[in-house]
Amino acid sequence: MSYIAGEYDVAVVGAGHAGCEAALAAARLGMKTLIFSISLEAIANMPCNPHIGGSSKGHLVREIDALGGEMAKNIDKTMIQIKMLNTSKGPAVHSLRAQADRKRYQAEMKHVLEKQERLEVKQGEIVNIEIKDGKVVSLETDVGAIYKVKTIILATGTYLKGKIFIGEYSKESGPDGVAAANKLSECLKNIGIDLVRFKTGTPARINRRSIDFSKMEVQKGDKGIESFSFENESKDFEQVDCYLTYTNEETHKIIRENLHRSPLYAGMIEGTGPRYCPSIEDKVVRFSDKPRHQAFVEPIGLDTEEMYIQGMSSSLPEDVQIALYHTIPGLEKAEFTRPAYAIEYDCIDPSNLKLSLEYRGIEGLFMAGQINGTSGYEEAACQGLIAGINAAQKIKGKNPVIIDRTQGYIGVLIDDIVTKGTNEPYRMMTSRAEYRLLLRQDNADLRLTEIGHEIGLISDERYQKFKQKQKNIENEIKRLKELTVKPSQEVNNLLKLKGTSELTTGTKMAELLKRTELDYETLAEIDLQRPTLTKQEREEVEIQIKYEGYIKMQEAQVEKFKKLETKLLPEELDYETIKGISLEARQKLNKYKPHSIGQASRISGVSPADISVLLVYLQQLNSERKSNG
Repeated sequence: MSYIAGEYDVAVVGAGHAGCEAALAAARLGMKTLIFSISLEAIANMPCNPHIGGSSKGHLVREIDALGGEMAKNIDKTMIQIKMLNTSKGPAVHSLRAQADRKRYQAEMKHVLEKQERLEVKQGEIVNIEIKDGKVVSLETDVGAIYKVKTIILATGTYLKGKIFIGEYSKESGPDGVAAANKLSECLKNIGIDLVRFKTGTPARINRRSIDFSKMEVQKGDKGIESFSFENESKDFEQVDCYLTYTNEETHKIIRENLHRSPLYAGMIEGTGPRYCPSIEDKVVRFSDKPRHQAFVEPIGLDTEEMYIQGMSSSLPEDVQIALYHTIPGLEKAEFTRPAYAIEYDCIDPSNLKLSLEYRGIEGLFMAGQINGTSGYEEAACQGLIAGINAAQKIKGKNPVIIDRTQGYIGVLIDDIVTKGTNEPYRMMTSRAEYRLLLRQDNADLRLTEIGHEIGLISDERYQKFKQKQKNIENEIKRLKELTVKPSQEVNNLLKLKGTSELTTGTKMAELLKRTELDYETLAEIDLQRPTLTKQEREEVEIQIKYEGYIKMQEAQVEKFKKLETKLLPEELDYETIKGISLEARQKLNKYKPHSIGQASRISGVSPADISVLLVYLQQLNSERKSNG
């Protein structure tokens, strides 16, 4: 028997990394919010590797923090190792990566949700969504509780009709044995949402006591590393070690001999898997010339002996998994605590979304995370944040918040999946961001804090500290550009010691800093008027001066980009009525309904000639409106 259980502004379905950010953002923006999880023990779960950040993903975490999200603060509280990746390369690709204590991360995030005002946390499976006149009206749990809502955010992760595969064995299940959401898929189909099947996987977990670490390379964390959140100071703490070992020809032989038992190769799995995070059997088949593959052995917490074997995800039978793991140096006597598995699940074609992450044709229905065809905790969290913000904006009658490709990796991700769709689980990479020198992790706050404050997720106190930081950086760059360094014995001795040419005439301090052999800290010896700056401020000053020429080039490219992005296209425009556009372009434009000329230009099948016709049409349309206005 059904009953009315209450009325809410925002209901979030799923409490993974997308759902948590969505619910917190909506509640913090004044919405009466409700979040559902099939199991409260699965809130913010890390069913794959319990780490946050990494190449390009560290950028997303910093951007989430700059906008007022929670992920950065939560990993700062629960990290057990931290490293800065890609330090041998330029600052555009430097990325923080932290190993988390899995249980502590879950517990901390769950507690944050429970303490949040205007947010209710509930355990339950959603089995029905009611749509009336093209708008969401309510949702219903499996026990018959009906909640009337103004907006819904679906953040179902891999639970939507989830199915686990371990060799010939399979069962309907979400990650870690938590029940799958089986009824919601049919409901979504009934309201006109097309679903596709994707898959992902995870490696086995091994008991630490059965591992011989002496045969592996130690991977230590970095000392004195800054925190993920711009609000937190860098800290030193006792870090745990990770380890690196490798597969070998014997490992590969076992895999090749048992490929017929893999559900992936036997045709049991329908879903498309992630190209950039393949299973070990995929690696052996696709990269048959490689004699070995990396296997990282990483702890999943301080209060457990379980270790995660990154790089070894598999859907092979458990007996085959044990045999192949035992061929790897250090894992010869490895005891499994959990076997590797593949998981298949339902998701949508994200090209059916608006850039606000609202589903086209169903008002008030937003989607975030793996239901949109993406993979990764960070990719999910940033979508959840944007969906939560825009659900609140919609209820308040305000325009949606859209981060564009020049403002953040968040903008790149959302624009990619909405404009191009994805035929495999989408993973963020630095190579996807064409303006990556401007979208560094170090300057995420300078790019996005203003927006976070305008939305209402960044407090006035934090905003004032940010403005002071911004001013300190600007003042110091100005000072260094105006300060002349005269040739002297002290100056030239320092330059000679650092292997760079000596001065014969006065040179601006900023020009010295641009030399590859010199850095901001070194020049402190000959710069006695230097102000006291934080580590973050010093780093920002150095990057902005050293890469000034390249930054200006990218800023010029951004200006060209923005000219097309500001040319907005009416959502109701019927492209079939515009003469001169190719048939394919008309079909694609009517399907995607691009937000701007810029977005239209990135749709596959829309040519530069089609864009030229659109520009002329838009100019005529605007002229007609002015003359009628």
